[in-house]
Amino acid sequence: MSLTGRTVAVFALGGTISTGTDPATGALVPGRSAGELLASVPGLDALGVRLRVHDFRRLPSASLTLADLDALHRAIAAELDSGTVDGVVVVQGTDTIEETAFYLDLLHQGDAPLVFTGAMRNPTLSGPDGPANLYAAVVAAAGPWLRGAGCVVVLGDQVHAARTVEKSHTTSPAAFTSPGSGPLGLVAEGRVRLHQRLPHRTGGPVGNATVTKDGSVRVALHTVTLGDDGTLLDLLEGRCSGLVLAALGGGHVPEWLVPKLRRLADRIPVVLTSRIGNGPVLTGTYGYPGSERDLLANGLIPGGDLNPYKARVLLHRLLATGCHDRTRIARTFAEFGDRGV
Repeated sequence: MSLTGRTVAVFALGGTISTGTDPATGALVPGRSAGELLASVPGLDALGVRLRVHDFRRLPSASLTLADLDALHRAIAAELDSGTVDGVVVVQGTDTIEETAFYLDLLHQGDAPLVFTGAMRNPTLSGPDGPANLYAAVVAAAGPWLRGAGCVVVLGDQVHAARTVEKSHTTSPAAFTSPGSGPLGLVAEGRVRLHQRLPHRTGGPVGNATVTKDGSVRVALHTVTLGDDGTLLDLLEGRCSGLVLAALGGGHVPEWLVPKLRRLADRIPVVLTSRIGNGPVLTGTYGYPGSERDLLANGLIPGGDLNPYKARVLLHRLLATGCHDRTRIARTFAEFGDRGV
């Protein structure tokens, strides 16, 4: 189909795609504006898509905050509320793109697609992927194929759901995957070719709620390792509002950590995930001390198949909007953490 006359709002946040060389140090730093990024994309003008460009931030993605993302959501909502925008592209660094896309997916309630993209290869390298990724993102945002999909990530011409996408390599242009499900589709010949149904979306009250206590909310993430003695868990006592536990395998820890985790779970919500990042935590298979049955019996909340990073984003959002009820938190994780819902 022709995309001529469609309108896409582009929000640039910085990242590798926008980097240039610092003349003083020779190192790469975010520097190019959104307009400069779009001007570097061959064939973009020929699409006939009207672009509304916003230089929203100019930061490496490691320095983005949830407050930045709340502000981004408000700016995107204002554009969409105008009724003149068909879709949105967010350009940012890839280090945190799986978390930022998931967070915005919690907040975004409309049908217009929000397409996140960036680059793995910076503009000074041979074959930078930024222009191709930006072109594919504009196509995906402008057309009708992803309406109702919420937030997606488009890199390497692949379309991934925010709910499933993960960065799986530090340097490869093919770094982004969706373990257990695969990509939603492919951008080719000026359109999106879907491989599967659009994802079930579960934003609801989580996205509608107003942040009330963001500045005081701290959600820790602890990754369990072989021989973990729990010293770091001891340091968390009284210092965080919630904890995501990235456990071994299907949701297991050394048995001597259970009393520490029980004490924490008596005071704050503790969500059980797996450090593997592919597949769900179990809930009823193993029964030895430190198994998933033991942990859940001691007050931990199952995180389903959300990876630890996305589970932390969801728990932070719940706590920041004033939800401290363990039953409601568990119910929300049951909804978000099951891809089959």
